[in-house]
Amino acid sequence: MKNNEKSLMEEILGRKKDNSKNELLDNDDTLLNSTVHSLPKTEKLQNNYSQNSETNKNNNIVKNLNNTGKLEKVKKIKEKEIKKDKIDIKKIFSKKEVPESDKEIKRKKIIKSFFKKRKLKKLSFTPYIRTEIEVRDIMKDVIISLFPAIIASALVYGTRALLLIAFSVLSAVVTEKLFSKYFLNDNNSVHDLSAVITGILLAMTLAPLTPLPIVIFGACMAVIFGKLIYGGIGKNIFNPAVVGWEFMTVFFSSAMSSGTIWFSQELLQSSGIKFFTGFNNSMFSNYLDGLLLTPSGSVGSYSAFALILGGLYLLLKNRISWHIPVSLFVTFFLVTIFLKSNVSTGGLLLTGIFMATDMPTSPSSAPGKIYYGIMLGLVIGLLSILGIKNEILSYVLLILNPFARIINKVFRPAVFGYAVKEEMLKNSGKMILLTLGIFAFAIIFAGIHKIGAMPYLVYLYILISTLNLISSKNKIIHKNLKNAI
Repeated sequence: MKNNEKSLMEEILGRKKDNSKNELLDNDDTLLNSTVHSLPKTEKLQNNYSQNSETNKNNNIVKNLNNTGKLEKVKKIKEKEIKKDKIDIKKIFSKKEVPESDKEIKRKKIIKSFFKKRKLKKLSFTPYIRTEIEVRDIMKDVIISLFPAIIASALVYGTRALLLIAFSVLSAVVTEKLFSKYFLNDNNSVHDLSAVITGILLAMTLAPLTPLPIVIFGACMAVIFGKLIYGGIGKNIFNPAVVGWEFMTVFFSSAMSSGTIWFSQELLQSSGIKFFTGFNNSMFSNYLDGLLLTPSGSVGSYSAFALILGGLYLLLKNRISWHIPVSLFVTFFLVTIFLKSNVSTGGLLLTGIFMATDMPTSPSSAPGKIYYGIMLGLVIGLLSILGIKNEILSYVLLILNPFARIINKVFRPAVFGYAVKEEMLKNSGKMILLTLGIFAFAIIFAGIHKIGAMPYLVYLYILISTLNLISSKNKIIHKNLKNAI
């Protein structure tokens, strides 16, 4: 049985190879004709019978001519013999007489059906790339890499920082569980742990004393308008945590811009670690101690050392590549030689390692990632020139995230067989236009911020994304009804 299946598959593959112009797909009659004329035993039977019938005809004609000698009777006899021939042919080609031909016909019908289904369903012979790595495994490693930064936040603000992270994560998970059923018709989307990552990263960008109701609101908006509204994980245009942060600043602008949420002497557990200054009390040793632990900044930027440790873990596990972080840090360092920036080291590391490397919102090719990191550094410098202060790191991601897919197209690898130099020359022009477009969009974005129109941009985003969701939902419902009918 296995040999028969194997030979049939080989015949299918062989027929695909022989019919390079898709003759089997374009014209089914070709296959039917080839089926009838390709039966070896049937041809032999036909030839043998035709020879016997001709002999019989001649003998009968001679006898009749000798007996009667009339030409008209001969014609009548011929017609009768032809009719008999047709009847006898059906008997000869019956199922009992030639069982082997039926098998051949059956095989041809299977091949015909296979190619017809291949045309309708657009099946492919090319195997898909498979891997044992799941999304949940990647998210687990990201959570593990964020643990050093979480521990550092607990050292500085104790249970307050942990409570902030816990509320953010819990809100994101509950929202994912409740709304994914309506948006995606999926009850198990929380199992991939992406909502947990969104909650942690959002909490890492917040001030330690941010009111918890606002944190809950931001986590809910991050999941709904940052991920679910696009169709779930992997389809989002913007980083969900950045979307949640922007919603918080628009709808609770007074609370988010207050200086009282950034520092509290009463809740402060530790003001820093004196490790390097114990050996040599100098400016450089103080700077190194500041990298280990500092009480200023957002919850996730208290320890640059913890963030670097988490980034090295992700690199060793091959969850991120070095291209975006390194190109961003080098570009930012060169920019700060000529410009002064308010960006903290911890905030830059959190953005470059954990948020800019988000897979759906960043390029996939190595050249594209390097270009993306360079543009992140240059746009940070441009926003600093334009007077943007506290919102630089969130704005730079909102500006660059929509261009990730365009960058993928510009920096896609050259197709095998094409001249690499010619492709590079073509892409160089596209890259110049892309760079100018990014800078123009950054200037417009900064202008919207300057005139105080950022809330209206968020309202427009809510309106467009909601209408898009409704239209896509109606299409799905219409399609299901059509299939049911």
